Amino acid sequence: MDVRGTVAAGFEPVRDAFLRNFEQRGERGAAVAVYRDGVKVVDLWAGTRDVDGQEPWAVDTAQVVRSATKGVAAAVPLLLHQRGQLDLDAPVGTYWPEFKAAGKERVSVRQLLAHQAGVPVLDRPLTLAEAVDPQIAQAAIAAQAPVWAPGTAHGYHAHTFSWLLSGLVHRVTGRTIGRWVAEEIARPLGLDLWIGLPADEAHRVGRLGPIEEVEPSDSGALRLRPKRSVTEAYRDPNSLTRRAFGVIDPKPDENDPVYRAAELPGSGGVSTARALARFYASALGPVDGGPRLFAPATLTLARTEESAGPDRVLMVGTRFGLGHMLHGPASPLLGPTSFGHPGRGGSLGFADPESSIAFGYVTNGMRKTVTADPRAQALVRAVGASLQGR
Repeated sequence: MDVRGTVAAGFEPVRDAFLRNFEQRGERGAAVAVYRDGVKVVDLWAGTRDVDGQEPWAVDTAQVVRSATKGVAAAVPLLLHQRGQLDLDAPVGTYWPEFKAAGKERVSVRQLLAHQAGVPVLDRPLTLAEAVDPQIAQAAIAAQAPVWAPGTAHGYHAHTFSWLLSGLVHRVTGRTIGRWVAEEIARPLGLDLWIGLPADEAHRVGRLGPIEEVEPSDSGALRLRPKRSVTEAYRDPNSLTRRAFGVIDPKPDENDPVYRAAELPGSGGVSTARALARFYASALGPVDGGPRLFAPATLTLARTEESAGPDRVLMVGTRFGLGHMLHGPASPLLGPTSFGHPGRGGSLGFADPESSIAFGYVTNGMRKTVTADPRAQALVRAVGASLQGR
């Protein structure tokens, strides 16, 4: 395998782990990037651009990163709060009056971001055409009754997070969330990252697809069987788990240009690994003389726990801040201060303020993992080993 790119002295274990993913974990095409103290220390790519093709992964290849998009999108309400445009403790209905329907009048912005709003499902799933139409999808989530009393529990809003957040942002700013991210985050920071892929960038994006589930026996990774309750939840068509992941029905083809062009901040972002890592590096501090994304108080908010414990959708213990997933057994990051978001089946982006590390990994090979992909975890462990060796 021809691994291309650069690794700073001391971070060679990351290159070794990246290569091992191809040799022993079935990786087809991927990239990983790491920043420390605002300086890029890892920038690697290898394999094929398409999971089922032969064209090499290029220096600027991007991929759909699924729920890793949520970590980028979560920066929008944090930045609006930082600028004094959004009160985190105000009811969502203050900004979005239609959202008050069906018992949601007291749902706060904070609860919405922490997956406590109680609307991870829709009574009627949306078609792809409906899901990518902001008016239809946002009206559906505004009218939906919660399945638990808001604020009393949390459960992963896998797809509905897209319309919850996009609806809120549009009513606060007058802009779509994809446009806001492009104008206020991606462009100033120089990121190859989009929520709503422009047609003229489509040629850079590889095809996703499933890969074989393999794991080397001596990897050191957690090898725990899912609890029976988790397995049964994914099998039961009436469970919150199945319904939350099945909100768009039939299941959309993520290689469809229509899906990629849609502004779905919960699942449809497109990014390079370099852009994910640079985004999180900018959240920690200046990068290459560019702007610092988060003020110190906002960085504290990003890493502060808002909800934790049994997740009514994922059926395991999860921890969330204000839209970001936090370090924990279900989604191990680098350490207790880490915040970010995995993408189901592979991709991962996060920041760790304690070590000043920012991390981005994207892949075209989708596994069945939800929050802790073995390939991403191997790379995170390698980053940790590199820090210990310095």
